[in-house]
Parts: sequence; C-alpha cells; structure tokens
Amino acid sequence: MSEAVATHTPSKTAPPPPRVPARLAKMWQRGTDFLGSPVAIMGGAMSWVSERNLVAAISNAGGFGVIACGSMNPALLDAEIKATKALTKKPFGVNVITMHPQLMELVDVCQSNQVSHVVFAAGLLPGEAVKRAKAFAKVVCFAPAASFAKRLIKSGADAIVIEGSEAGGHIGPVSTSVLAQEILPVIRDVPVFVAGGIGRGDAIVSYLEMGASGVQMGTRFVCATECIAHPKFKQAFIRASARDAVASVQFDKRLSVIPVRALANQGTEEFMETQRRVLEKLLRGEVEQQAAQLEIEHFWAGALRRAVIDGDVERGSLMAGQSVGMVAREEPVADIIAELLSQADAALAARTSA
Repeated sequence: MSEAVATHTPSKTAPPPPRVPARLAKMWQRGTDFLGSPVAIMGGAMSWVSERNLVAAISNAGGFGVIACGSMNPALLDAEIKATKALTKKPFGVNVITMHPQLMELVDVCQSNQVSHVVFAAGLLPGEAVKRAKAFAKVVCFAPAASFAKRLIKSGADAIVIEGSEAGGHIGPVSTSVLAQEILPVIRDVPVFVAGGIGRGDAIVSYLEMGASGVQMGTRFVCATECIAHPKFKQAFIRASARDAVASVQFDKRLSVIPVRALANQGTEEFMETQRRVLEKLLRGEVEQQAAQLEIEHFWAGALRRAVIDGDVERGSLMAGQSVGMVAREEPVADIIAELLSQADAALAARTSA
C-alpha cells in the first residue's frame, strides 16, 4: 500500500496498446467491456505492493490495476488515488476491506475521485456501502462458493471474483480448479474473474473456455520493474518454487485465523508463536475474540511491510501464491502481459490445429 514511499520515478510514457489476438479478444470481451480495458486481467490487490506505480503500470499496459486500500485511512486513500491518476489515464479500481472501521468514508473517497470500480473484500457485504458505491461505480465482490456468489449478486454485485487456495496472502480452503467447476457453470448473470495460482496465458484460456470473463493475477506482477517492492523481496520470489509457498496453520480452533499463503521463513515460525501468545491472552480474558483476531491481522500487516518495504526477508512476511514458481526475472509489466498474451495465442492456435 502506498503508506510506503516509492523509491524510484516511474516512466511518464505509457507503453503502446498490447496486441490482443482476435480470438482471445472475443473470448474475454465480456470482461474487457466490464473493466474498460483491452486485457481482462485484473491486478490482485496486494498490501504495500499494489500502490500507484504498479497499479498505473498494469492499467497503462492494457490490464486493470487495483489499489490495495488495506488499512489506509481516507486521507491516505485519497492521496493514493490522485497519485495513481497522475500516472495513468486508464481505468483502475480500488479494493476496500469490508471490516475497515471507516468503510463508508473510504467509499466516499472513491466517489469524490470518480473511481470506476470498487472491489469489496474480506467479509460480508455491507448493504449500505454497496448501495453507495453502486451510485457511481461498478461493484466487484469475492465469492468462496456458488451459493455465496448468488447472494452477492442479489445484494448488488456487478461482477464476482473467485479466488482459490493457491493464491497468496489470505486464502480460503478450496482450490481454484474446484471453485471454477462449481461456480462458472451456474453464475451467468454477471462477469466472473478467476484468481489463484494463475501464471501462464494457456491457463487463462482454459478458464475462459469454462465460462470466465477474465482473471485476476497478483504474484506474477510482484517482480515487475515498476513495483516498489524491495529488491530482496523480489529476489525471494525469483528463487522460490511453487512448493515454497505454504499456507499457515491454525494453532488452536478457539482462535479462528484465516490461513495465509507465503514463502516459508523465520517469520512463519514467529506467526505460530504470536498465535500462541494471543490465544493465552484470550483464554485469560485479557482480550475479546474480535480484538484477538485483529491482533493477528496486525501481525501480518507489520510483517508484510518489513518484507516488502524494508527487505527483511527472514522475519517479514513473503506473501506469495503458488504461481511464484513461474516468476523467473524482474521485467516491465508490459512484457509480462505480452508474454501472457503470446502464451494464450499459442494455446488457441494449438486447439485450432488439433
């Protein structure tokens, strides 16, 4: 998130529009029409990572960047949106956490800055916030199951993201492939974007063939040249394989903790100790359940910042999806998207010639 300060000056010149193969453009037209971008790839909202530079770079390269609001207050979000608009004239969205204590104020900030898409994440959909957001923007929500997706659509969601457990950061229990099979055949009312473990263009084609309107990708963009993440953070991604991105384990069922997928390091072990310490406080009655869970979330926020911004890759949190094994080098966002499009085109050509 842009509580961090960019360490470089991004290019003011946007790359030329990507060459989207005609067959691919037709397959994801519903997604591109919804997003307003020529490439139906949403950038995953990654705290401390998805700030003005990366978001603008994704949108300028033809994709759809999304600011990770995270724990930003309204003033910080306002500054971040304005800074992003100074770097791109293309559409982008803002991801807000439904549990944020200033949720309504954050939605108002999005409205005052004429944000085109608001993405609600991490919790039940608050009706008043959705109603307010729909007055000026398209609303996107995350659905962990088909039944939940149907409720979200009835509540006002204009599009759905289904994110499998292969994703980085906070994850659900079901894999992307299973979610896609469960949800894509039955959710046709709105566009559905698939996320979690996607690292290649041929995988994108497969989900489009199943009925998706596009995808969301985060891990592949962490090592973009435009990303402000610390060089040590990026090198950890480049060196890692898929099996290095592991999900955290819940210490005790009496303290409900959402699993987090990250590269294993000393910080992973410290999280287990933090769970134990917070659980003891909870059992002694020193904190309530909600406060205990918030303390866990504060651990992740601080650990993530240490890794992304300070470069502490030993004790910080290296949140990464299992597609990290497909991150081979640091390169511009435009090159990443061009490679994905080339892979998608090759996959479609192989289907035609078969």
